[in-house]
Order: sequence, then structure tokens, then C-alpha cells
Amino acid sequence: MADNKLVKEITAMDEDFAKWYTDTVIKAELIDYSSVRGCMVIRPYGYAIWELIQKELDNRFKESGHQNVYMPMFIPESLLQKEKDHVEGFAPEVAWVTHGGNEKLEERMCVRPTSETLFCEHYKSIVHSYRDLPKLYNQWCSVVRWEKTTRPFLRSREFLWQEGHTIHSSAEEAKEETLRMLNTYAEFAENCLAMPVVKGEKTEKERFAGAEATYTIEALMHDGKALQSATSHYFGDGFARAFDIQFTDKENKLSYPFQTSWGCTTRLIGAIIMTHGDDSGLILPPKVAPIQAVIVPIAQHKEGVLDKAFELEKALKDEVRVICDGSDKSPGFKFSEYEMKGVPVRIEIGPRDIENGQCVLVLRHNREKRVVEINNLVAEVKKALCDVHTALYERALKNREDRTVSVTTLDDFVKTAQESDGFIKAMWCGDRECEDKLKELAGVTSRCQPFEQESLDGKCVCCGKPAKKLVYWGKAY
Repeated sequence: MADNKLVKEITAMDEDFAKWYTDTVIKAELIDYSSVRGCMVIRPYGYAIWELIQKELDNRFKESGHQNVYMPMFIPESLLQKEKDHVEGFAPEVAWVTHGGNEKLEERMCVRPTSETLFCEHYKSIVHSYRDLPKLYNQWCSVVRWEKTTRPFLRSREFLWQEGHTIHSSAEEAKEETLRMLNTYAEFAENCLAMPVVKGEKTEKERFAGAEATYTIEALMHDGKALQSATSHYFGDGFARAFDIQFTDKENKLSYPFQTSWGCTTRLIGAIIMTHGDDSGLILPPKVAPIQAVIVPIAQHKEGVLDKAFELEKALKDEVRVICDGSDKSPGFKFSEYEMKGVPVRIEIGPRDIENGQCVLVLRHNREKRVVEINNLVAEVKKALCDVHTALYERALKNREDRTVSVTTLDDFVKTAQESDGFIKAMWCGDRECEDKLKELAGVTSRCQPFEQESLDGKCVCCGKPAKKLVYWGKAY
């Protein structure tokens, strides 16, 4: 019974998906709750996943010419007020600092919910000529948004993220940057997180405060709810005008530059959990798994078994993130523990295996067993990791395809939303009134207007007027 204790402590997904999620993040030791309401302690294993996400993305950002910077945590109220739409969009979520020590501040400051205003102030100081452009910056930091309802990784009052901020001499260059970074996120999601995404533009209602256009990658979780996984925004010259950022162009005339911002957060860890996990806990995509393979000795009390297990660890460690668990816990307990933690590949080695010059690989996502020769272990483990990634991606894609429904009438739209969760593809006239009505009637929001457009019947699913766009709709985290 003890060997199964860890698994038994997780609520089944089909019984209560929200409880399953919370059980998983706690039992897999990703987070702990803190005395600060709405804020979480990210434990070493959870932070290790974030570090791998950070490493993969940071390499991509630097390869495309971006530099890391760091801005202050505090924003004076007067600075935040300079862009009207921006401040109105964030006002309900802002945390304010009113005192420094025992003295009341002459001007209150907010703890950054995002850093557009700080970057604008800096750009005004350093951008004077077309020769100063573009500036391609990125910041890794934490931000604070005073959320009323929180859930680990998905929505918390303080969370970790990266925010890219770039400034350009032309609108064309800024628009190109906006889409380039969205494509970077999509490639990363699919090739590192094994998570298929839909790329598209947000509606005006869902647009980032102060942006001219917001683009998104939307993923579908195991339970059929959507998760906005990263966004990229084109600001035009609106922020530049609000902050009076000007530069001398090649014709020696004063011009306003054009800006972008783009970001993703620790909610990506939540996305990984809800896309790939099962009733035994996490299933981690190999590229962001802190432990890619774990070696579990069988009958390790017998002579030579433990030595051989550590010998395998030494052979693998230059190619794979691997550990050998030589603790005195039973093999069954270790199996459950590392399944809970989502380790992609388990390697079992016992006396009979050693005699036969082989060991057993067990793949986490489907528990497939592969008997492999010890002499070929490195290649076999690397192949297994590739196979796990491919299988996770294909399974997630199938889940999305199975849960995506096209509808052409309002009755079918409402019925589909009531009977099941998933993406609903339907035509839209572009009017905010229809967007609001669909949310009221069906409890869904517009997720994105996909780049890959198709016409279902040419009419808005809500009002019947000529449609402008196909939209993905759904319930979302």
C-alpha cells in the first residue's frame, strides 16, 4: 500500500480537474502556499522547470538580436498616467506603495504590473537619432497584479515573466517584430513544450491596453479549456506620442518611433501540467524536464547492482539530465515518486539485467517498456526522449482536434458550449455587441482570430450579418 500512497493522494482528473491540478502541483513539489495571500512559493523542482523555459527562450531572444535589461520595480503614479488607455486597463489590478518607512510618500508608486511606461521614459532619454534605432530589449523579472481569484501558476498576485520591449524607426519594422516574436513563442511551445497552439489576433475587446493590435498563441488544455500562452503587441506610435519620444530621421525631420511588447509567464508551467499530465501526476516534455531520466536499481542490496547503476549514470550524464536513486526506498515507491514528478524516462537495472548486458527503459507517458543493450544505452535514451516529445505533441494535438467544433447557427453555438468544453469555430461580424452577447449566452470568450482563416458560411453566428472573421471561441483559464 505504501508504494501507491503518492498516486492515491491525487484526485482523478475526470472526478475533479481543478482539484487534480492543485493536488499535482503540491504533491509533485512544484509550489507551496505562503502567508501572503494569492502568492506562491515556487519550490526547487518547479523553479528548475522555469529555468529551463527561461534558458530556451533566452537563447532564442539573443539569437534574434535582443539584449536583456532590468527596469525598476516601482512606477510613479504620474508616469503611469501618461498613457490613458494603458492606465485604465491596469487600474483595477495595481498594488500601490504609499509609505517609505514611516513617512507618507509625496507621490504614491505602483508595483509594476508591466513596464511599458518605464521603458518609454528610458527610450525618451536614449533615442535621439535614427542611428539609435532599433532597440531590442527584454526583461526577466516579477510583476504584481492584484488578482481576486488565484490559482498556482495560472493566476497569482506576483508572478515571474519575461517582457520584451522594442522600439523602431518604422511601422513596418515594428509590425514585423511583433509577428516575429509571436512565431518565436509558437515554435518554442511546439518544439520544447510539445504543446500545439493556434496563432492569431485578439479582438479589440481582448486587446492589450494601449495596443493597436494584440497577437496570441492559444493552447487547449486536457479538460477543453483554453489557455492564453503568450502574447505579442504592436503599439504603433501611441506610446511614443504620449511620452513625447522623438528622433531625427534620415531626412533630418523629427519623427515618432514605433513600439512593440511581448511576453510569457510562469503560467506556461500550468499549461504543461494541464496539457500533458495524467492521474499519476506530471508528464514533463523532455526539453524542460529537470530530470530527463532516472535510474532505479532493482534488488540494489545484491552485489554489483548499485555500482552498475551509478556507472550508467556516469555514462549518460554528459548527454542527458539524469540521476540515479540509490536511496533505501523500495523500487515501487521510487516508481510512483518519479511518475508523480513527470520524469520522461525511467531506467531499471537489476542482477538479471546485468548478467544479460541489458536494462529496461520505461516511458512515462504510456509506460511502454523497452529492453535495451547497456552498450547502446545513451543512444536508446536519447531516442526515447525524442519519442516521448513526439507522442506528447501528437496526443495534445488529437485532444485539440477532437474538442474543436465548427458551428454556423446561434442555437448550435450555445448548445455546443453548454454540452462540452473545447474550441468553437464560428464566423463573426466584428461587432462588440455580438461578442458580448455570445459570452452572455454561452459563457465563452473570443480566443483569437486565427491567421489561417476559413469561411464556414459567410454569416455572423450571432446576428446573421455578413461575417468579417472566423474566430476561435472557448472557456478559458
